[in-house]
Amino acid sequence: MIKVVRGNPTPEELAAALAVVRARAAAAAGPPSGAAQPPAAWSDPARVARQGLPQPGPTAWGRTYWPG
Repeated sequence: MIKVVRGNPTPEELAAALAVVRARAAAAAGPPSGAAQPPAAWSDPARVARQGLPQPGPTAWGRTYWPG
């Protein structure tokens, strides 16, 4: 409930203030049900790079271009 404590607002001013309060409340409530959801963590390409790449061993140069 909204109560005017001081002043004498016109109906237009009161409607504008109410519209702002309702818009802020709707924004704080979250996205609407039809809105796109953020992608899940498993589909994030950055998660692949979180792990370090294996370091090559001392004989890795010999296995680089030769078929095994």
